Amino acid sequence: MNKLNLELENCYGIKKLKCNFDFTEKSTYSIYAPNGIMKTSFANTFMDLSNDVESKDLIFKGRKTKRIINDENKTEISREQVFVIVPYNKEYKSNKISTLLVNKELKEKYEQIHLNIDEKKELLIKELKPLSGLKANIEETFSNDFTHYPKEFFKAILRIKEEVLDKAEPVLENIVYQKIFSEKVVAFLETKDFKAKLSEYIDKYNELIDSSTYFKKGVFNHNNATTIAKNLKDNGFFQAKHSVSLNAKEKEKNRVITTEAELEEVIKQEKDSILKNPDLVKAFEEIDDAITKNRELKDFRDYLEINPSILPELENLNGLKGKLWISYLKRNIEAYKALESEYSNGKKEIEKIVAQAKKEETQWRQVIDEFNKRFSVPFKLSVDNQEDVILKSEGPNIKFVFEDFKDTMPIEVEELFKVLSSGELRALYILNIIFEVEARKQNSQETLFVVDDIADSFDYKNKYAIIEYLKDISKESIFKQIILTHNFDFHRTVSSRLDMVREHKLNTVKTKNEIQLIKETYQNNPFDTWKKNFHLDNKKPMLIASIPFVRNIAEYSGYSDNVQKLTSLLHIKKDTNNITVSNLEVIYKEILKDKNDLTLSSPENIVVNLVYETADIILLSTDEIIELENKIVLSIAIRLKAEQFMVVKINDNAFWKSITSNQTSVLIERFKKDFPAEIETIDILEQVNLMTPENIHLNSFMYEPILDMSNEHLKQLYSDVSKLK
Repeated sequence: MNKLNLELENCYGIKKLKCNFDFTEKSTYSIYAPNGIMKTSFANTFMDLSNDVESKDLIFKGRKTKRIINDENKTEISREQVFVIVPYNKEYKSNKISTLLVNKELKEKYEQIHLNIDEKKELLIKELKPLSGLKANIEETFSNDFTHYPKEFFKAILRIKEEVLDKAEPVLENIVYQKIFSEKVVAFLETKDFKAKLSEYIDKYNELIDSSTYFKKGVFNHNNATTIAKNLKDNGFFQAKHSVSLNAKEKEKNRVITTEAELEEVIKQEKDSILKNPDLVKAFEEIDDAITKNRELKDFRDYLEINPSILPELENLNGLKGKLWISYLKRNIEAYKALESEYSNGKKEIEKIVAQAKKEETQWRQVIDEFNKRFSVPFKLSVDNQEDVILKSEGPNIKFVFEDFKDTMPIEVEELFKVLSSGELRALYILNIIFEVEARKQNSQETLFVVDDIADSFDYKNKYAIIEYLKDISKESIFKQIILTHNFDFHRTVSSRLDMVREHKLNTVKTKNEIQLIKETYQNNPFDTWKKNFHLDNKKPMLIASIPFVRNIAEYSGYSDNVQKLTSLLHIKKDTNNITVSNLEVIYKEILKDKNDLTLSSPENIVVNLVYETADIILLSTDEIIELENKIVLSIAIRLKAEQFMVVKINDNAFWKSITSNQTSVLIERFKKDFPAEIETIDILEQVNLMTPENIHLNSFMYEPILDMSNEHLKQLYSDVSKLK
């Protein structure tokens, strides 16, 4: 992105703006835009581009919007290439902070380990889904059943390792978890009535187990007996001519089983003797009656009828959950082993990565150190969850320590916001901006930064810290900047510090139909340009605009007589109409030592008349762009004509000559007192008092107020004052 071609129409109040930015030689532009001209609209338009949304006009919504932002190849720049820095956003947090918290190589190692573990986990969960009947949240359910926390899946996997690998046969593997542990079923199973009926059933069941010939409570019941028979069959036990010896409670009933059919028949007889026992059947019917009363449990009732063997297990629901999961895992033992091994080995490697990462000075630390070094704020920062940021991709938990000389106190960010000044809050915002910039630098992301009054409300120390950081950004070949500001002092300073050429220092001009970006007329101080040219006849505005500058120099240098003379050209005094161009030449030569050879034309002309003549020419000009010197000429002429009008109208020379300071204001107050009915005239005079003082005197060295003044407003006010009678 060496060039940027911009065409905007009806974007947030920008009627039309067409301009080109050439970053070939210099990577940064500074645009001075008085409030209300286009600064925020310009930034909002680029913000839309970065957010991949269309721009619009918020007020005139029916106007057709045009937004073309192309590079030198006529290709629209991508959203990733644009980052807009607004003046302040309390909620903004860079999402790239975590990329700076750990060495990239270590992060990649961890991610590969994590990827391998996740692959094995997904394979196991895929097998568990049909067995459990759970379509979603299986990981969380499994974790919660063993640890009481939904996010401890691997902890649960390790906790039951011994049970899963104990060589025992799985029981209840064909029971579907979801059929039992639905919300409505569990609520019913926890009722007092059901528990009472279940207790009766279990008592009778245990009694029958105790009297069974071959079954034994908790060791070899009808559930695991069926499972064992199936596994012996599946593994060809009897085909290999093996036999099973069944020990009965009475020795004479001990039995050796040599075939599958014989074993299945024995187990069936034992099961029938228990499950078809009239007393147990009666107890089951009472349970069945209780379930049948609840129509919402129809599916559960049907499932229980097919699988009555699970009834004894319902006495301990948490235990049943564990048995089911362990049975499912036993059935998928290889998938479980693969995950457990991958996680255990990976965990050891991850611990090594964390240990190494904690020893390293990461870019995050560099950013913090840079921030603390550059900016003056009463707090320090740290991250207390660096391990989680590395391992779990969590956002960093930034901690603050408030400092008051030698005293320190940890403080939550919400409390910190309450005690910081607006400038300090903005400094905290800048920290997140630095994270974003440094992350883009690390990723070699070519970026255009649109910087909207970033230094607003900062004290001078932090303002210059920002300027120096912008200077650092300008040194990166992948970065380009367009800096917007309504503060001319900041514009002038950043232009100088970043060594911008005149073509990169732009001022905004708003006309009826469009906004224009024009290069700054003056390289640095306009007075340098004026001094070189104000002797020329076609540069009379520069001569007049220099008067307040030279007056200030005279005041600071102790030329009191000259101060009085020059003041008489900025206010109506008794000698105002007697000061000639020749007199002005003498004063300039005395104060400006490098102008000893100065020769001004028409030396006999009265200076105040020259002011009015020059202002009249400016008034009639059709140029939409008015240079700084022309604005100052209009301001001087406005005040002189207004004071001249008031002095004549009030007609009290003793009062007028007694005024020693704030002459315009004093005259207006007297005029309002003497002529209270002249409302329209008073309104014009109030505008004069509002607009002109700071434009002409001390602030003339900063000349921001006059630059902010509307061209049309100045012309109109001069016209109105000229008509006063």
